Amino acid sequence: MGATGSIGTSALDVIRSFPEHFQPVLFSARQNREKLLRLKDEFPDALTALSGDEAASGSAAGGDGKNAGIDFSGEQGLLDAIAAAGADLCLNGIAGAAGLLPSCAALNAGCDLALANKETIVMAGPLVFELAAQNNRRIIPVDSEHSAIFKLIEAHGKDNVSEIILTASGGPFRGYSTEMLAAVTPQQALAHPTWSMGAKITIDSATLANKGLEVIEAARLFGLPPEKIRAVVHPQSVVHSMVRLKNGAVYAQMSKPDMRLPIHDALAWPDTPPSPFGVLDFESLTLTFERCDTERFPMLDLAYEALAGGPLLPALYNAANEAAVELFLKNRITFLEIPRIVGYVIRSEKENRPGQTLTIKSVLEQDRRGRELAFANWDKLPSGAPGRPN
Repeated sequence: MGATGSIGTSALDVIRSFPEHFQPVLFSARQNREKLLRLKDEFPDALTALSGDEAASGSAAGGDGKNAGIDFSGEQGLLDAIAAAGADLCLNGIAGAAGLLPSCAALNAGCDLALANKETIVMAGPLVFELAAQNNRRIIPVDSEHSAIFKLIEAHGKDNVSEIILTASGGPFRGYSTEMLAAVTPQQALAHPTWSMGAKITIDSATLANKGLEVIEAARLFGLPPEKIRAVVHPQSVVHSMVRLKNGAVYAQMSKPDMRLPIHDALAWPDTPPSPFGVLDFESLTLTFERCDTERFPMLDLAYEALAGGPLLPALYNAANEAAVELFLKNRITFLEIPRIVGYVIRSEKENRPGQTLTIKSVLEQDRRGRELAFANWDKLPSGAPGRPN
């Protein structure tokens, strides 16, 4: 799912490198019909789903005209395609909240879920784990950080881990002053120094929102309290994350910043077959680590605030951030207004959420509410409204 995006493109490199190991049965895209049809030509036995085509929602049955080669269309069409595909494993590389329902559909279809869509866990982690257990399926993290932690915990045992340490590249604006950040353009923010990613996640990396989402994801994936999960800036992106054991020793997973390695690990799990991806040259290696600057990049602290605010507040944090990033990419707001909007949204709602009940319906309502608040109020907030937590 998300076959034409950054994760999907890397996954296809893996599949093409090991054609004897993997048989694709479904490719989905949101809008890139042309690239999806090229995949259909290359893998004619695989189904195709174009989830953004609401005009022809449902099964297109490979029809004539514009739907030739497209088997399923629309958001419901994607869910139907997942049910029909008969996959053993589903790789979810969809960006944003749109990946939640397809993750649920994959588990209900009896697939193990290789998950690059962190929003699935951020928004509805407990529900998704319950669904996986009901269907006797596994969730395998694909994000390089969570893939690293997953492997490290497998090696050392969760009961021996006292702390998770996530690494952050620091994005393109590490060391910028507040005045410099105020003048940042979308084009500058999209130029990541070490990773090639989609637009939304690249902006999230620049604001540290991506690391905030990963803190929430780690807490829900691995069951550690927030105070046992922290982040450090590591500009080289070679150490993908670390665990500290109860004896004080720290163990790290290291490789070149190449998403094909964690994707290959997830597709091949529980085996660890040979792979050409991410191999390090230690003779030219220098590693540095720095404290995350949450004064100038408050999105990380806002994530901890959301995590402490009840089971539905992480979905609100994610929704407000997706809306703010959309506004920034359209040049409607400045870079520094992204955390200001997110801070406003989560604080305006957290006092009105007593007795929160986590259901798919309530998560989707929180997602809708977060976007509504962000889009309705972005131009009404006082200039001094802080992004930093109280």
